[in-house]
Amino acid sequence: METKLHWATVGCPGCIPLSRTSGAPLLPRASRYHPRPGQGERGSLRLTAGPAVPCTQVTCIEVVEAYVERIKEVNPLINAVVKDRFEEALQEARQVDKLLSEGPGDDCLEEKFPLLGVPITVKEAFSLYGMPNTSGLVNRRNVTATSDATVVSRLKQAGAIPLGVTNCSELCMWYESSNRVYGRTNNPYDLQRIVGGSSGGEGSVLAAACSVIGVGSDIGGSIRMPAFFNGVFGHKPTTGVVPNDGQFPNAVGVRSSFLCTGPMCRYAEDLELVLRVMAGPGVSKLKLNEKVSLEKIKFHCMDHDGGSIFVSPVAKEILQAQKKVVEHLESDLGVQVQRVAIHKMKYSFQIWSAMMSSKDSEGQEAQRFTDLLGDHGKPVWPLWELMKWLVGMSSHTLPAIGNLVNLNLSGKAKLVSMGKSLQEEMEALLGPDGVLLYPSHPTIAPKHHSPICMPFNFAYTAIFNVLGLPVTQCPLGLGSEGLPLGIQLVAAAYNDHLTLAVAQYLEKAFGGWVLPGKV
Repeated sequence: METKLHWATVGCPGCIPLSRTSGAPLLPRASRYHPRPGQGERGSLRLTAGPAVPCTQVTCIEVVEAYVERIKEVNPLINAVVKDRFEEALQEARQVDKLLSEGPGDDCLEEKFPLLGVPITVKEAFSLYGMPNTSGLVNRRNVTATSDATVVSRLKQAGAIPLGVTNCSELCMWYESSNRVYGRTNNPYDLQRIVGGSSGGEGSVLAAACSVIGVGSDIGGSIRMPAFFNGVFGHKPTTGVVPNDGQFPNAVGVRSSFLCTGPMCRYAEDLELVLRVMAGPGVSKLKLNEKVSLEKIKFHCMDHDGGSIFVSPVAKEILQAQKKVVEHLESDLGVQVQRVAIHKMKYSFQIWSAMMSSKDSEGQEAQRFTDLLGDHGKPVWPLWELMKWLVGMSSHTLPAIGNLVNLNLSGKAKLVSMGKSLQEEMEALLGPDGVLLYPSHPTIAPKHHSPICMPFNFAYTAIFNVLGLPVTQCPLGLGSEGLPLGIQLVAAAYNDHLTLAVAQYLEKAFGGWVLPGKV
């Protein structure tokens, strides 16, 4: 059975150049493109300024219409957009065109609306006015957002146009985006493969060129795993920079220090612009205005976690891709990539689990998953729910039921202490100018349902949530099975500018996002 998407006849609005043309009149950012594949230089859609290239001037309504048609064409296959707002988006596009025809000068509009006319999608766990906000929980299927999450509001104020909301895993606590409300989302590179989670709908919709920007959240890799499996860029900012308000479930207690909201894009250069908008005043904590000299970065490389018994070995193809990155850095930049072996990384899953269930500084207990699954109703009990699932009567997915089990890790206090020690070790290693290369996941995108057999593989991303470090997932082209490869770029806290700069560099060297299927 053929499971790969083909674009030759449907067209691909995300595959077109969007650069600021020298001397051209201001256009909505998302309108600087050729509307069909093959008509642009590389088939890109970019938000940021670039070298002057021939540019077809189109209206914002034409841009949004192209994306709407794109979603209608491919969403029946990938099931990424679970609720659209096409009519509202088209109306907002008309307002952009009116603004441009009547508005002030180019510089004024570009400064006020840095994302003017750009089509975006939003993870369904975030509040987007008028859209469902279930997080895949059946007993929330009638919940509709009455306001916008803070980051969504900021993106809209910057001129972005939401097209709809995308699928996630149940309660955002699993790395396959499937639930009893919306069903399962499929990978554009192979429909029999997972998209990751919990921001899996965003990863899929971006890879399929149905959106320009994705809004994701990440408490254990929920931005980076979908970005890896779908061959796009995803950035988990330094903890506390981007507000998490307006998503369900939101983190409380100690988990509020681990949850991060961040951008997902097909092109590395777009991450910084979107991060600036999302962070708002919080962007002052970062150093995004500092110029990065790649030759002066101290690169470190770690091939695997040291052999945890809970996690799959890193696939040979992923190791080879990372090796190519090291070789390219050393030959092209003249740097020496230092190989490191950090012993405590072997216990990544145990450290993450212990710290996620620990008390905060005020002694507040972490919220129990049984209470979250009940959502202010009766708590859900694991054994009873499993029995119901076995006879097809449960309204929950098997991974969600599995999450109800309290692992009761022995020596939790010791593991929490180990986590804090690891954080200090990482900060000392990376310093003000260091970047660590680390696998995004031990395997390429697995087939549907198989993560249940390797449930702790997310430890490769999760460890950096509890360490509070900024991480950028960078695609490295496709492997032998036509599935995306990638790598994590890690820096010390508030050094997001380093990982973003290296991601742009590697995108040019290794090609970045690759169009799924055949053109």
